[in-house]
Amino acid sequence: MENLPPEMLLCIINTKLRDFYSSLDELCDDLDYNKNFINEKLNSINYFYNIELNQFIFMEK
Repeated sequence: MENLPPEMLLCIINTKLRDFYSSLDELCDDLDYNKNFINEKLNSINYFYNIELNQFIFMEK
């Protein structure tokens, strides 16, 4: 996962959140993903986790 471009990671994580998990915490716990890594990588391209939508969404800085 570390070698994926952020845009690819975004697609994978948002798909998993939409189809299988009710929260980012649940996804990370179940798949043993590093939540901080995911947040940092996606924040670097201006995508931030929205708890209400359960998705990473674009937010301009």
